[in-house]
This record gives sequence, structure tokens and C-alpha cells, in this order.
Amino acid sequence: MKEDREFTIRSYRPTDRAAVRRLCCQTGFLGEPIDPVYEDHELFADFLTSYYTDREPGSSFVVEVGGELRGYLLGSRKSLRNQLYAFTQNISLFLRVLSRYAKYNARSRRFIRWMISHGWREVPAAPRRTPHFHINLLPDARKISTTRALMSAYLSYLYRCGEKRVYGQIVTFESRRGEKMFERYGFRVLNRAEISKYKAYTPELIYLSTVVKNLETAEPLSAYSRSSS
Repeated sequence: MKEDREFTIRSYRPTDRAAVRRLCCQTGFLGEPIDPVYEDHELFADFLTSYYTDREPGSSFVVEVGGELRGYLLGSRKSLRNQLYAFTQNISLFLRVLSRYAKYNARSRRFIRWMISHGWREVPAAPRRTPHFHINLLPDARKISTTRALMSAYLSYLYRCGEKRVYGQIVTFESRRGEKMFERYGFRVLNRAEISKYKAYTPELIYLSTVVKNLETAEPLSAYSRSSS
């Protein structure tokens, strides 16, 4: 456990599940609440968090500010288990969406149509059989110190487990600011794809970028590479 006067980084606990799901929806639209895009918080949180909280909770970490959960890193070391879960979950979620679709508002229906017709096409390729992660922080916790501490906790965990590589898929703007932040942690950008679902909400181009990091030596556990320190 790592602490300072402002925040605490610790392993995920089952009692964090509701807070993680709530935070997922509070940050689901470019770091802001998902409501303008999709109204069904239950299905949105199921899709993005349920595997990590219910099937592999030991690979995730949270950040607390003032004793309140304000961010998380949801990780997975078991790529095959994750893929099998996603396959069966997608079928279940599709059936549940169908049963609720008629009650959705116009924006939610548009989001579902995009997911079915374009969503799978706009996900950039990622390494197979490699641990991965998703990271989300509420605005008051989006600091270099909290991001660094979350990443360090997860990377140290992977290193202790003998993992060789890790990747993440992050939403970035055309400016590449998000990608540059992860480059500080020794990640390199493998590829990226434009995400069309945001065109109705912002004139900026939005991308989903795959970033990859080598864990074969102890040095990559540092938040900053030697060249940037």
C-alpha cells in the first residue's frame, strides 16, 4: 500500500464494486458522465467492468482521496479467460439490449447502432496473450501523482508475477497528449484508430490508441524513462 497526505493506492476489494461501476459511468464519455451518449448505466458498467470485478479482481487497483474511491485501474493477466468471458458476455448483453431498446431515447439507440455496425471495426489491434488494463479517474484525482502511483502498483504486480509485456487501450485526442503521458511510463504506441461515435459531440478527432510496454527488466517500473527524467 502507498499513501501520502492526499491519496491512497490499494488493491481492489469486493466492497468497491458498486463504486467502480458508478465511476465507470461518471467517466464514460471522454472523462465525463456517459449520460449524453447512453442512458443505461447497468449495461454500460457490465460491459466495461464486470469481468475485472467478478472474475479477476486480484489484478485491479483503486485510488482513494479522503477515504472515497476516486479512480481505478482494472487489469487482467489471464487473456484467454478474458476473451472467453467477453464472447459469452457479448451474447448476453446483446439480448438484454434488444429487450430494452424500444425504451431507450434517440441518443442511446444511436449508440447501440454504432456499437453493432462500427464499434468492433474501430478497435485497433492489440497483442495476444498479454496482460492489459483500463484506467479511469474522476477530475479531482486526475493528477500525475495519482496516475503514476496507480501505474506503478499495477506494473510492479505484473513484474512480480513474471509477466513480460503489458498493453492498454486509451482514448486520445488528435493532439496525442494522452499518448505522450503514457510514453513517460515507457509505453510505445503500437497503433491507433479513429473512433467515429464522438463526431456528433465534438469537432476534434478522437482515437483509440493501443500502447505497449516491455516488462523484462526492472527499470520499466519507473514512472518516467531515463530519457525524460
